[in-house]
Amino acid sequence: MAGQDTWLALAAIPVAAMACAALIVAIMPLLIRYALARPNARSSHKIPTPQGAGIAVIAATLAVAAGAIALFPTEPTVPLLLFGATVLIAAVGTVDDIRPIPVLPRLLLQAIAVGAVIVTIPANLQIVPAVPVWIERAILVVAALWFVNLVNFMDGLDWMTVSEAVPITLALVGFGLAGVLPADSTLIAAALGGAIVGFAPFNRPVARVFLGDVGSLPIGLLLGWCLLQLALHGHVAAALLLPLYYLADSTLTLVRRILQREVFWEAHRTHFYQRATDNGFTVIGVVGRVFGLNLLLAGLAGVSVVFDSPTVDAVLLLAGVAAVAAVLTQFGRPRRRLVG
Repeated sequence: MAGQDTWLALAAIPVAAMACAALIVAIMPLLIRYALARPNARSSHKIPTPQGAGIAVIAATLAVAAGAIALFPTEPTVPLLLFGATVLIAAVGTVDDIRPIPVLPRLLLQAIAVGAVIVTIPANLQIVPAVPVWIERAILVVAALWFVNLVNFMDGLDWMTVSEAVPITLALVGFGLAGVLPADSTLIAAALGGAIVGFAPFNRPVARVFLGDVGSLPIGLLLGWCLLQLALHGHVAAALLLPLYYLADSTLTLVRRILQREVFWEAHRTHFYQRATDNGFTVIGVVGRVFGLNLLLAGLAGVSVVFDSPTVDAVLLLAGVAAVAAVLTQFGRPRRRLVG
């Protein structure tokens, strides 16, 4: 994207923010009446709080992105199935927010949505050309399904999704404006980032409303699509660096729970960010550190794109892993109390 075309991406951010905020205000009475999330042993909140603001986030994202893509002067490359799959996953999340769906049917519906999007990728686009296309696509389906769910798993603290999604989407918009990311994916990232900004005031600690599965699951799909496009266009290291904190926290937690023979598909409070609040960190302290970490990871991703060198990528990935490990270690230890 360049010249006069950049205004579409830049305009999409505030338009989506205002649209999302207005929608949240409009639907809040319904959420209070029909979608209260009541505290339980695994919750981070203490009082009943409405959930379902993801309806506004996803509606604003899709509407603004579709409008911007329609105005873009080149042929759209985003498959219509991506928007359809987003709506399907949002619908599954809506039902699950009201009446939990058993894990296998839920995963099957998610897999159908994810698989439908992955099969639309042109055969000439591969991350690792040496691998047969069908093998890479199968791996991508599993990876995308995991990413969709890990975004949902990590949405367990006020402003947590905001602290993750805003740096990632803004970095993706920057890459798009620099011509690194396809224009349509850039517009989706801009609209999603704007919608999350519009949601942020309502979710600031102590939150007045939560995203719910109706928001976190499709946010995972849209973010995953944009990151996948970045990887398919030759910037795998950047695509890994941007969500590295979420990937590490969720994956390490899953592996630990499996090794401890826990029922790992059930809700819990053992993610690093959840343990941090149990260890004496405030909510703002946790999300502030995550936000700062994500800004650092976005900076490393930017350096990776600029140099476009395997050696530099390896160094940057090591630096990213070290930074994430430092934060996870900090979250996993009780805070020292000052005496006096």
